[in-house]
Amino acid sequence: MIRPGAIGDCILSLPALECLRSDYTEVWVRSEVVPLIGFADCGRSLGSTGIDRMGLTGLDPPPELLVQLRSFNEIVSWYGSNRAEFRAQMNQLCVPLRFLDALPPAAEKTHAADFFLQQAGCSGIALPRIPCLPGPTGDFAVIHPFSGSARKNWSLEHYRELARCLGMPVRWCAGPEEQLEDAARIDNLFELACWLATARVYVGNDSGITHLAASVGIPVVAIFGPTDPAVWAPRGERVRVVSGNLNDISVEQVLNAVASVTI
Repeated sequence: MIRPGAIGDCILSLPALECLRSDYTEVWVRSEVVPLIGFADCGRSLGSTGIDRMGLTGLDPPPELLVQLRSFNEIVSWYGSNRAEFRAQMNQLCVPLRFLDALPPAAEKTHAADFFLQQAGCSGIALPRIPCLPGPTGDFAVIHPFSGSARKNWSLEHYRELARCLGMPVRWCAGPEEQLEDAARIDNLFELACWLATARVYVGNDSGITHLAASVGIPVVAIFGPTDPAVWAPRGERVRVVSGNLNDISVEQVLNAVASVTI
């Protein structure tokens, strides 16, 4: 299975990927997502495979890649579904490949996780889960005030005010390139997931790390602005979404959401 996309997209695809698992399964994803592919026999980074050379004019695919692709009984790919030249080369080379859409249709309101699961030929409600070894739950909140796009971020000033009002210790979380003093930085996403699993509650924007927190089953409050939560909200029994114009979402609204999932 070849699944490009950001962290959140890949996490929402986990039920579909697991549904497609066979006697031997490889999953090719972005390098940072590889630690989350624990169910597969092998997880590889897309960059290590050479598949990004496929379909490019003037570049021959690596011979070893062709040998490997032809060794599979079936390849299910979200990669290249919108690249006609990639699909044409794959067909010409007789690679046993089935393409799936990397994004749900804009006109539909089907949740992305359910859409990916339906594409895989499975039914039911898709609930992404990343199993972590059980550890003691701490009496602290985790706040990750970033995302892949500044337009999806509630203001840092609001997050700081929220932290002062939560009534419990707060541990801030940030990625390698995100500027935040004294934040926890855990590059390995599986290790980060297991650390998040020890928190009493998590609060964050529409981001991959928010999906990661939801996937370990802890209470999550997700703040959504321009993105439709009906399609892209994190999935979980203890997930609350606060959505609207980010400038209009108040600290009180988020505090109420936190209270509703931590009772």
